[in-house]
Amino acid sequence: MEQLLRVQNFTVSRDGFGAGEPQSLERPFGHADPGAMFAWAGATASWPNRTAPGGSRGLDDYFTRDFTHNIGAEIMGRNKFGPQRGPWADHEWRGWWGEEPPFHTPVFVMTHHPRPSFTLSDTTFHFVDDDPATVLETAREAARGKDVRLGGGATTIREFLDAGLVDTLHVAVAPVDLGCGVRLWKSPEELLDRFHLDVVPSPSGVTHHLFWRR
Repeated sequence: MEQLLRVQNFTVSRDGFGAGEPQSLERPFGHADPGAMFAWAGATASWPNRTAPGGSRGLDDYFTRDFTHNIGAEIMGRNKFGPQRGPWADHEWRGWWGEEPPFHTPVFVMTHHPRPSFTLSDTTFHFVDDDPATVLETAREAARGKDVRLGGGATTIREFLDAGLVDTLHVAVAPVDLGCGVRLWKSPEELLDRFHLDVVPSPSGVTHHLFWRR
């Protein structure tokens, strides 16, 4: 079975931004309100950080549950891993997710400033300074026959799209405008030369965009 590179549950604003400005330790998404951007997933019964019973079922819950299905490795940009830029001042920062990261697979962080790998719970972070095709080949080997998830941010997803490496994308468009930030697209129609597209509105207010290769 073919190993796919999948973008899943990546959320952008109505005007195409995956994060606002300026991003920092205190505000990982810049001026974007993560509560508004990601409310569609956080309200579901399958949201992994849910501490109370309940939550919605239906379309949004399906996508939230599908996030880990058949995933054997993740690729992300350094900007998703943390707020630092340039050479690492130290190695104390180990991601936004605490001692129990939600990935449960090897994670390959793309950076021009590699550092030693480390493991938290069942997630090992590797830091790689390679082109997208090489990183994908490494991640596929680590995934052991399962698919690879491309986690973001928007700049990293665009790099893999421009290299022709993405097989499927699920992008949730939230009903908010950011005006500026890190852009995934100006319009989803930019991808229609390479992908089929189904657009499915949800009662939560987000619109799910499902792309697969032509």
